Amino acid sequence: MRHDGPVPHDHPPTPRSIADDHVETLADLNPILGTALGIRPGADALPDLSPDGIEAQAQAERATLARLDAVDTPGADLPEAERRAARLLRERLSATLALHDAGENFRQVNNLFSPVQSLRSVFLLMPASTPDDWAVIGRRMRNVPDAIRGYRATLDEGVARVLCAAPRQVETVVEQIDTWLASDWYATFAAGGPDGQHDELQAAAAVSTGALAELREYLAGTYLPAVAGTPDAVGRERYTLNARRWTGSDLDLEDAYAYGWAEYRRLAEEMRAAADAVRPGHTPLAVMRHLDEHGAAVEGVDEVRAWLQSLMDEAMRELDGTHVDLAEPVKTVEAMIAPPGSAAAPYYTRPSLDFSRPGRTWLPTLDATRFPVWNLVSTWYHEGVPGHHLQLAQWVHVADQLSRYQVSVGSVSATTEGWALYAERLMDELGYLSDPARRLGYLDAQMMRAIRVIIDIGMHLGLRIPHTEHFHPGETWTPELAREFFGAHSGREPTFLDSEIVRYLGVPGQAISYKLGERAWLAGRDAARAAGGAGFDLKAWHMAALSLGSLGLDDLTDELARLP
Repeated sequence: MRHDGPVPHDHPPTPRSIADDHVETLADLNPILGTALGIRPGADALPDLSPDGIEAQAQAERATLARLDAVDTPGADLPEAERRAARLLRERLSATLALHDAGENFRQVNNLFSPVQSLRSVFLLMPASTPDDWAVIGRRMRNVPDAIRGYRATLDEGVARVLCAAPRQVETVVEQIDTWLASDWYATFAAGGPDGQHDELQAAAAVSTGALAELREYLAGTYLPAVAGTPDAVGRERYTLNARRWTGSDLDLEDAYAYGWAEYRRLAEEMRAAADAVRPGHTPLAVMRHLDEHGAAVEGVDEVRAWLQSLMDEAMRELDGTHVDLAEPVKTVEAMIAPPGSAAAPYYTRPSLDFSRPGRTWLPTLDATRFPVWNLVSTWYHEGVPGHHLQLAQWVHVADQLSRYQVSVGSVSATTEGWALYAERLMDELGYLSDPARRLGYLDAQMMRAIRVIIDIGMHLGLRIPHTEHFHPGETWTPELAREFFGAHSGREPTFLDSEIVRYLGVPGQAISYKLGERAWLAGRDAARAAGGAGFDLKAWHMAALSLGSLGLDDLTDELARLP
């Protein structure tokens, strides 16, 4: 069902009702969003990715901002819940409109968050239990060519306006598409449908595959030559706009850069001590390489999926009632294996708003069949429990007390990634990472997030490496130096590190949201604990914090500090 204009209400509009109306509008304009939220059952359309479609979304955002202006006036005495909803909605709308006005939507080509990936991943979010479900999937597959034509028109308009993606991003996406085509991804997915619909689904998959192949040829043969010479780094102005999208704040980037270096130095000391506990006298990098080859590992893809599931189930059982209080719907989370051609980093997908689709963690195998566990444990505390799943599933559980916008579309990466990084630290504080190898894995993950702050800001702003450092002192950051620095201080596989550098260059400002978000969460907890004194209840604080919904960094610490 399409919703034209604001949804009728029996009462005067409030910030929360305006925010919820906006979710409905966006779900109409972007049916992939409707599928992700579970609020458009049976939808087979795909978004209009053309310049007209992009402008339609911007117009909807301007209209919602005008409606908000009418109720959120200077001096308005709004209840606390309405005040939070209004601040988030205003900040998010102004951030996305600033990006639109700067033309960022005309160069969306990257290895994680561009339309290319969503035209595949949406099918993984769709119900697939009944013949009717599969009929919807088939119809949506037949709509892929129109969506791709719109996307190509937008990229062409970007070239005309000299708003271009960098060649490195285009080449990476072409490689991703090559992987999908080689595995015949749409046909393989469609093969999971009922036998009686096999021919129909395979024909629909062939339509999608043909459109994907044409997009591949366009990107490699037309778009890539047109964007030759576009720099990887976006510069301060674009970086500031993009960083606000991911953090909800106009950041002091020099302060953030200095914080990244301070965390790097602190973690380097901790990693040396942790490595010495595993293999005395060896460097952290040597110990991590040893653990890759000789440490505990899970053999087999199916086996590692089951192992990750048991890890999350165990954490859920042991934390519930002691450090969190979980509602029944929140207690379900599924470990999944990411399809071939995904980016290298593990990720989480949220439950639908009715919990009919549970929260899921996804492990890209990168063709591996043996999985060392020293660096997987804290990662799954981050992606699953008590990280992303507990926060984002709890948001869904309390959505009726907030707004759909606050628990979905209005999500701010610094709040969600910050909680997930806080969750890793919490598990360390609680003793779950006392095993020296697993604690080294946790510190390696923390180090990766600190390095992200350094090199993401450093590459895009062209900052210099401090003269006090031993690594290329005084030199200006480049992607090549960033990759060398990362490799010297990370236990991750080379393919993972290569993918990460491409990610940081293609999604400026996202990579810093983890550490800066964690800093805000820790500051908020410290302030609440100081205010509460001996009566501070960490479990109660966790549940109040997890039930706040989304906030930007400009508000997060203050709001957390006020919680009981």
